[in-house]
Amino acid sequence: MIAMVLERPGTPLVARDLAPRTPGPGELALRVEACGVCRTDLHVVDGDLPHPRLPLIPGHEIVGRVTACGPGVRRVLPGQRVGVPWLGRTCGACPFCRGGRENLCDAPLFTGYTTDGGFAEDCIAHADYVIPLPEEADPATLAPLLCAGLIGHRALAMAGDAQRIGLYGFGAAAHLLIQLAVWQGRRVLALTRPGDGAGQAFARRLGAVWAGGSDEAPPEPLDAALIFAPVGALVPAALRAVRKGGTVVCAGIHMSDIPSFPYADLWGERAIRSVANLTRADADTFLPLAARAGVSAHVTRYPLRDANAALDDLRAGRLEGAAVLIP
Repeated sequence: MIAMVLERPGTPLVARDLAPRTPGPGELALRVEACGVCRTDLHVVDGDLPHPRLPLIPGHEIVGRVTACGPGVRRVLPGQRVGVPWLGRTCGACPFCRGGRENLCDAPLFTGYTTDGGFAEDCIAHADYVIPLPEEADPATLAPLLCAGLIGHRALAMAGDAQRIGLYGFGAAAHLLIQLAVWQGRRVLALTRPGDGAGQAFARRLGAVWAGGSDEAPPEPLDAALIFAPVGALVPAALRAVRKGGTVVCAGIHMSDIPSFPYADLWGERAIRSVANLTRADADTFLPLAARAGVSAHVTRYPLRDANAALDDLRAGRLEGAAVLIP
């Protein structure tokens, strides 16, 4: 199989012809139909996330068809379409797993980070952690739902019943989340990279009541601000934008350091929260909800061998929506 391999952080991926693995106990082999390119992949490739398993095949928004099942697999069958998300496996024994918070597992495996992912023609996944997917949908538009969609939904849940929501960073996650939030009747304000007129126009087309640069103050106080851009300086700005009792949710796995800010910006029972990974229950909730709301990913497709170009476009902010690799 052809796979795009990270041999050392900070270097381009290299195309390798590798022998497909045979699934072990509890595992599945899949033929990859599509794999989204997430900002987390960029953090892995660029070395922002420490200690990846090397050499590594990145990619954790995987849509594929089961080609073989290892011993003990009962819940999926060959030929079935499934999704493989970021959470590849958990220990099932730590206090977090036992308490229903598997996203905080003390000994997890993460797809495309500590185990090989989907920037390849084939991949291996644990059967208990794959997500059944609709047979008729376009695999390229399904792929971004498996992380960008799920993380956006988890971040929105942390905002509670907030009606006026600011989205800082308008990439893959925000462009999906805005569709759900507007369907729910919420007011969404989008804050993009300064000067990104195209991104702001995109946000308005998807239902934003206002769109501007992240260096601007939104025209009305926010009930919640959801930060998807990996820029720590946005946290104090978002605190100043939310009303008393409002919430700032940091939704990325990596962010630059948050600068100091006056206590007055936090006072008034404002809160800062972070989102860590995902759970299988998130998928059970979000995917049917997204289908009812008509959430649709806007994707740019790249051949598998053009994975470095997709990462470059994501890094430079040249994408509208999400990038997806097609083997």
